[in-house]
Amino acid sequence: MPHTFSRRMDGLRSSAIRNLLALTARPDVISLAGGLPDPDFIPRERIRKEAERALTDPASVQYGETTGLRRLRDVLAAREGARIGRLLNAGEVVVTHGSQQALSLLAQVLLDPGDVVVVEEPAYTGALQVFRAAQAAVQSVPLDRGGMNTAALQELLESGVRPTVVHTVSNFHNPRGVVLAADRRKHLAALADRYGFWVIEDDPYGELFFDAPAPRPVAAFSDRVIRLSSASKILAPALRVGWLHGDRRVCEAVELLKQGADLCGSSLTHQITAAMLSDEAWLALHLDMLRTRYGARSRALTAGISSAFGDSAALSDVQGGMFCWVEFTDDTIDTAALLRTAVEHGVAFVPGSAFGMGAHLGAALRLCYATCPEDVLAVACERLGDAYLAHAQS
Repeated sequence: MPHTFSRRMDGLRSSAIRNLLALTARPDVISLAGGLPDPDFIPRERIRKEAERALTDPASVQYGETTGLRRLRDVLAAREGARIGRLLNAGEVVVTHGSQQALSLLAQVLLDPGDVVVVEEPAYTGALQVFRAAQAAVQSVPLDRGGMNTAALQELLESGVRPTVVHTVSNFHNPRGVVLAADRRKHLAALADRYGFWVIEDDPYGELFFDAPAPRPVAAFSDRVIRLSSASKILAPALRVGWLHGDRRVCEAVELLKQGADLCGSSLTHQITAAMLSDEAWLALHLDMLRTRYGARSRALTAGISSAFGDSAALSDVQGGMFCWVEFTDDTIDTAALLRTAVEHGVAFVPGSAFGMGAHLGAALRLCYATCPEDVLAVACERLGDAYLAHAQS
């Protein structure tokens, strides 16, 4: 009998970034392709101590609430409430298995097949996978240095398009690196109120600012915003702790679906995460370290790219997060083809086309500076420059 799959599998493809991991696993290749935190910056000793402390409680190895450990939800409600400028309670927070699960569950709650979803272009690849699996009709609006072009979104709405969901990575965008401007946050919220769509504000990088915090979240300006975040980038990916908060009815629907998805999260990692996030003095020092170290790496990368390419490449204005977006002024360059030459020269990146919906992104690429020290980043930029020249000559 032939193997058959559900229609939702039609058109799905593996993440180009995940496919690159095998290619870049060679020890001689400096990978700027992933989006991984540096393991040396992950507080493993503090995690070990909190794990030992948590394991003295039998509840840490038992099933827990579907929405997450109450203590953790209290901590998250306090932290997120301070960001949006109003009181949150634990009933408005759902803890998920990373923020990617939050996005997936929201798609199941909010979308029927054929519903319109608007994403930014370039787009976060994980969001594209989720919305395609939900069989949504995905459309895009462009990004610029101020984040999502909400004027272009308004034009789309005025033309008659009626999205169910608009997705934005509001802070230190993956892959573009930009921050959604304060006036655009208010505009996006106003459009959501006027046209009745949901905004999914995806914010795993907001704590990793280098000079100044990002503006107030979009969720501060409308009740039609569901906000997502994660402990993966500031504590450890392996904790698998993400969360969402917003409309209580949406949270209740997410909880219902989550009962069928995984029943509950890890009581052990929830206890560990709650302890670390509630230790404000320790967390402040830890975040300061991350901002200082990642900021130094971002400057090393942008200096190396500028030295290697000069005016032939334009860089995003890196203010935080983990990524730098590079666009070559020669728009005939194909960075997907360049990647093969780059790997031969011992460096890897993600081609811009991996993030595209329809716009021409073939002359762009995404670089992650988070995992490599400054001296390694300098070598990587030199190798990338050599690969570019070799590719152009061929």
